[in-house]
Amino acid sequence: MSEHDRPTKHHEDHSEHGHSEHQNHSGRHSSHDHTAHHRHMMKDFKKRFWVSLVLTVPILALSPMIGDWLGFRLAFSGDMWVLFGLSTIVYLYGGWPFLKGLVDELKERSPGMMTLIALAISVAWLYSSAVVFGLEGELFFWELATLVDIMLLGHWIEMRAVIGTSKSLQALSALIPDNAHLLEDGKARDVAVSELNKDDLVLVKPGEKIPADGTITEGTSTIDESMLTGESVPVEKSTGDQVVAGSVNGSGSLQISIDASGDGSYLSKVVTLVREAQSAKSKTQRLADRAAYWLTLTAISVGTATLIGWLLAGFSLAFSIERMATVMVITCPHALGLAIPLVAAVSTTVSARNGLLIKNRTAFESARRITTVVFDKTGTLTEGRFQVTEIHPVGETSEEQLLLLAGALESRSEHPIAQGILRTVEERELSLPEASGFEAIKGKGVRGSVDGKTVRILSPKALADEGLDNPLESETLSGTTVFVLEEDEVLGALSLSDRVRDTSAEAVSTLQDMGIQCWMLTGDNDQVARDVSDTLGLDGYFSGVLPHEKQEKIRELQADGQVVAMTGDGVNDAPALAAADIGIAIGSGTDVAAETADILLVDSNPADVVKMIRFGRSTYRKMIQNLIWATGYNLVAIPIAAGVFYPLGILLSPAVGAIFMTLSTVVVAINAQLLHRMEQQH
Repeated sequence: MSEHDRPTKHHEDHSEHGHSEHQNHSGRHSSHDHTAHHRHMMKDFKKRFWVSLVLTVPILALSPMIGDWLGFRLAFSGDMWVLFGLSTIVYLYGGWPFLKGLVDELKERSPGMMTLIALAISVAWLYSSAVVFGLEGELFFWELATLVDIMLLGHWIEMRAVIGTSKSLQALSALIPDNAHLLEDGKARDVAVSELNKDDLVLVKPGEKIPADGTITEGTSTIDESMLTGESVPVEKSTGDQVVAGSVNGSGSLQISIDASGDGSYLSKVVTLVREAQSAKSKTQRLADRAAYWLTLTAISVGTATLIGWLLAGFSLAFSIERMATVMVITCPHALGLAIPLVAAVSTTVSARNGLLIKNRTAFESARRITTVVFDKTGTLTEGRFQVTEIHPVGETSEEQLLLLAGALESRSEHPIAQGILRTVEERELSLPEASGFEAIKGKGVRGSVDGKTVRILSPKALADEGLDNPLESETLSGTTVFVLEEDEVLGALSLSDRVRDTSAEAVSTLQDMGIQCWMLTGDNDQVARDVSDTLGLDGYFSGVLPHEKQEKIRELQADGQVVAMTGDGVNDAPALAAADIGIAIGSGTDVAAETADILLVDSNPADVVKMIRFGRSTYRKMIQNLIWATGYNLVAIPIAAGVFYPLGILLSPAVGAIFMTLSTVVVAINAQLLHRMEQQH
């Protein structure tokens, strides 16, 4: 119920945001198509990975080099042909995505990781196949198989992340119901929301979602807009007020005139903002891709030059191919391919144990650059529920008497303000008297009878409308205030506000000590925002901000050169979370916010933002160390593999090259594991 008329922010003319279900549903289908495509790709990588992994076991058992290392090898007549057959299957089936990727990258004239992987497995397969058919040399089928396995696993994991991103748009669109009650000649007929047009009249029953942006033409009710605006208290709406698609109707029936159709839908605009922000973010070029690009060009150039050079020097084809194969094998992107994924795997595991779920690695790695953290107020810095913060008795009335009368009346109400009052009554262990004749006064408050006397609870506006004097007029009342009256006498007032989380002050203070500014975004009025800001000692705040404006505030800070992290919990925060350099969703928030954000704080603890930034810095350092090692190793190893020092008697066989490559991978893996030691520090 909504009995209390409270100060609310005035929404813009929602004729600008007229909702078109057709747009929404087409957007939903489009998003669904993309998700289905990504899910198909994920399943494909997963299937190829498991098939290749199963075949890798006998390949390792049959490989002479692995046998020499272990002192045991599976050997029988024709074993090399079996090894050749199994490896060929892995090469063609498991390696197909990379072989196809090579072709695609070359068509776009942008060789990268796919080209490098495809070249590595192709050289390993061609060279090893040639050995099976008589060329003197070593077999590297095991190298081919393990490389395919690791790369398929990495791409499988990456596709899962892509699907998570797509889900956010689906979750936003899913806020809209599929059907609406269209009124024609006074009778309601259920139609698909996509069939609604401008100026259509629809009936919205109690508890139903608003199907489209529109204007109330008949009825009074409370509208829960928390999923869209972050407001913790339902808003009283009556004839002439605008409503937004996706919000939830309270206890009254409403007749709504559809204001607009097409792209003007408010929720469609939110979806568009999220899609654009995510699209822009996905274009970030990763450092590993750039390193792979140059390594690819180096491997191709040096490998080709090595083959031609040794042939021109008069050496045999077998010797020349062996030198080229050594270059390609030693340039095999195991270390480079694992440099970031290994650190990411360790960091995400350690982070999860510490209440941090990482959804966007690129953003997480950028945590070291954050200069400003912007917090949403409701549900993030605060708990998202009301409590009585101040009690103002008048005359001889006691605080307990005021709470007893208010509690008795509000015990019949489900309104958040009523729940806040009852929570305080329960904390003080007060025994409430019986109330009778409970009645909601539309747009004003509630009234009833307690101990035979008429008791009313009114908003400041309703008190003024009644022509009653406000005995507390000279006092500054913070938060949301309601007055308690017995008959026509004002006994006092109760001020309620959304409780600030216990951990918020510590988080803000620590971030500021790290040289990071802390700001707050809220749709609440300036007085409420100032109270919270003063309590926490924030660097600044934006109040009365509409959902679509939150993204604009983030952009303003970024335009000033700030690297912004946004922390929020609602659908209204989704565009801002996507637009920020790093989007952080509080765990108690909606699934949409969680999907749109880069990082999810499972424990709803703002102090975890500090932990995230510190651990993000450590993770980035490890990634850079691994990239330096993986690329630096190649700069040293490639000339040796090519035979530059052959005149000095230094010559690497492909086998030795493979060992060096393996050692480089081990170094990268060990360095990544060192992140576990840093867990205690964060």
